[in-house]
Amino acid sequence: MRTVIAGQLVELPGTIAAIRAALDEDRAKAFDAEIPHVPVAELPLTLARWALSTTDADAEDAELFARLARGEDVGA
Repeated sequence: MRTVIAGQLVELPGTIAAIRAALDEDRAKAFDAEIPHVPVAELPLTLARWALSTTDADAEDAELFARLARGEDVGA
């Protein structure tokens, strides 16, 4: 999987094992606790969320939402 973050093409972990390996110990425990209980229909979105959490995408999104909340024109 690939996405663009801060203008750069980023390769995301593409397997359950790779996602887990990219997480720190505490987040890996949370991942292990969540994944076995995710309904099949929700699994792709949940795995994508976890894969994105291994990047700076959350910080980029938070900054964008903060700018929107301040009423800035973000060019969207």
